[in-house]
Amino acid sequence: MSQGNQGNRPRQPSLSQLRAFAAVAEQLHFRDAAAAIGMSQPALSGAVSALEEALGVQLIERTTRKVLLSAAGERLAVRARAVLAAVGALMEEAEAVRAPFTGVLRLGVIPTVAPYLLPTVLRLVHRRYPELDLQVHEEQTSSLLEGLAAGRLDLLLLAVPLGVPGVSELPLFDEDFVLVMERDHRLGGRVDIPREALRELPLLLLDEGHCLRDQALDICREAGRTQGAPVTTTAAGLSTLVQLVAGGLGVTLLPRTAVTVEAGRDDALATGYFADPAPSRRVALAMRSGAARREEFEEFAAALREAMEALPVRVTRGARSSGPSGE
Repeated sequence: MSQGNQGNRPRQPSLSQLRAFAAVAEQLHFRDAAAAIGMSQPALSGAVSALEEALGVQLIERTTRKVLLSAAGERLAVRARAVLAAVGALMEEAEAVRAPFTGVLRLGVIPTVAPYLLPTVLRLVHRRYPELDLQVHEEQTSSLLEGLAAGRLDLLLLAVPLGVPGVSELPLFDEDFVLVMERDHRLGGRVDIPREALRELPLLLLDEGHCLRDQALDICREAGRTQGAPVTTTAAGLSTLVQLVAGGLGVTLLPRTAVTVEAGRDDALATGYFADPAPSRRVALAMRSGAARREEFEEFAAALREAMEALPVRVTRGARSSGPSGE
């Protein structure tokens, strides 16, 4: 009995059969339908007959002068059009995927980069990649890396090196750290501050989890700062950190790109620059090492380097992807 049921089951229709039937249902005329889809009339008639046989129902009523849809044909014509529309959408989506800088790009950015670099990124995308649907997610480094590994994010903009297997880095630029302090501080306005000055200053840092905190602590250790020197952690963001400095609670380190936004318009603050070589950080794009859009991301990185020439940074000329490949 099961073999008989299998023998009576409708066969899968082909797209050409559905296309022929949809054209006949639209035109209600074989010659016009054949012309509409660029098929010969005998081939069109054969395709419709084959579809009727595959489905096991009569779709059209043929007369000498016109074509009519049967009751089943009326219902199934709607389904056929929906299938053909879905296939067309599938082909359009595949074309968009093949074309670079189209569709969605989910970009993850750390909080100590986002407010200062996103204006440049967004202007570049708007001007050069108008078909790109850029979606920005601001999160801390650990969350961004989890999102990249899980496929929730496509590309990251953050401080490096990361040293994470399976993640490749596309360096963009290096930027110096600037010392921010109260207006009347003895180091205010200097351009030759030695790193050793950090050994005893009352330094304010970001909360745990921010990579900028870790970078600042590394700089302090390199300067010979001891574990016992006072370090106050009271801020979740750079804006709050700077306000604490203005209130006389200590000094802090800001990336050069953040200075104008966070400290440039506050008369209660002063800035100082370190003697060469100044402490600095590197900012890069990061992607999965096996990313299908690798070439697109490398081109995007090159465009970003060009766009960031106007910023107070040192662009990494001719930089290629780096970092553990995980391969």
